[in-house]
Amino acid sequence: MTMSEGQRRHRSDGERTHASILRAAAALATTEGLDRLSIGGLADHIGISKSGLFSHFRSKEALQLATIDIAWEMFDAAVTTPAREAAPGRERLLQLVDRYLGHLEDRVFPGGCFFAATSAELHMRPSSITRRLDDFYTAWDGQLMDNLGVARSSGELPADTDIAQVAYEIGSHLLHAHLAYMPVGDRAVLDRSASAIRRVLGVPVG
Repeated sequence: MTMSEGQRRHRSDGERTHASILRAAAALATTEGLDRLSIGGLADHIGISKSGLFSHFRSKEALQLATIDIAWEMFDAAVTTPAREAAPGRERLLQLVDRYLGHLEDRVFPGGCFFAATSAELHMRPSSITRRLDDFYTAWDGQLMDNLGVARSSGELPADTDIAQVAYEIGSHLLHAHLAYMPVGDRAVLDRSASAIRRVLGVPVG
């Protein structure tokens, strides 16, 4: 039995609705908090019935996990995927840094970096939610470490470079950019962060 055109259209419409709900949830989580995200609260925010939203997500935990997943997709679309166009090593690291800072400036999420905001909120309460957030950071740190390793092997960084330390410094500068930029929107914060990371990577700063 094959799916009819009407069935395909209905499923496609449902998937679009599901995705739009989750994008709204991801935006709301960066301003109101992921832990405060609930089916009732999100239903009120986007103007649909609680029962209608419940048909998409059967529990608060399911909603929160799905919100993290869509935020990860949005982050990848804005930061990680475009950076892959650059050659592995220092060039790609600079793209990851600049795309990260750009996603703050573009306010892909109104409260800044989704993962910085939600991790700070929840990190003291281990759960399936914090484990999913940890998965993101494992993947993100892995990208930094992998490209630092390539940069060191290719001679773009000194042979004795402690790549774990450099990855930590890059992450620290990006976290500070999130914290300092979002309240005031001062472009100079992003420029200083980009310059600081370039110095860490041995890239001349004009």
